[in-house]
Amino acid sequence: MASTSLSLTANPAKICTGKNGTSVPSRTVNLVKGLKQDRKVVCMATSGILPEDVPDMGKRKLLNLLLLGALSLPTVGMLGPYTYFFVPPSSGGSGGGIPAKDKLGNDVFVADWVKTHGPNDRTLVQGLKGDPTYLVVENDKTLATFGINAVCTHLGCVVPWNPNENKFICPCHGSQYNNQGRVVRGPAPLSLALVHADVDDGKVILVPWVETDFRTGEDPWWS
Repeated sequence: MASTSLSLTANPAKICTGKNGTSVPSRTVNLVKGLKQDRKVVCMATSGILPEDVPDMGKRKLLNLLLLGALSLPTVGMLGPYTYFFVPPSSGGSGGGIPAKDKLGNDVFVADWVKTHGPNDRTLVQGLKGDPTYLVVENDKTLATFGINAVCTHLGCVVPWNPNENKFICPCHGSQYNNQGRVVRGPAPLSLALVHADVDDGKVILVPWVETDFRTGEDPWWS
């Protein structure tokens, strides 16, 4: 008896799997009358996306990297100006130093400073890292070669100079320092930090102090 072929146009949203594990799209399946039992075809519903339509992992990672790069470039470009805004420009200075600035933000010139500040004067200027720093005028009206960081070593208060006591006296917890910034009364555990006060082209240049602390004979705790 002649064999009769039956062709099915199946829903493309199905995958048919034969007994031997082979998967084929349902639209390509032909059922033939008289097909043996061990060639039975089983169809399963799927999402309608064929395996060959899904990009492999390598391509997906490459696309993600390209997308990330495309988004990062304009972001970095926009943040650049803000970075320069928040980072103050450096004025230079020898040995990593910076010019001392007065309360108005002007450079301090040593000749003008000693004219307006008398002997034994201690007046604040803007120092390294923006810390308030005392310039010291000696009794002979020359500028001392060191400056004194005004930040208390106890809890960070700014310590005022008391000319009547000839000391730095912290108003927060009563710590006291002598006229060179050496601690003489607690609770502050350490002396005030030092900086070099150099002169370059008439300007006062503050430079980090990394040598022995001349007041204690010890290595500087702040460096």
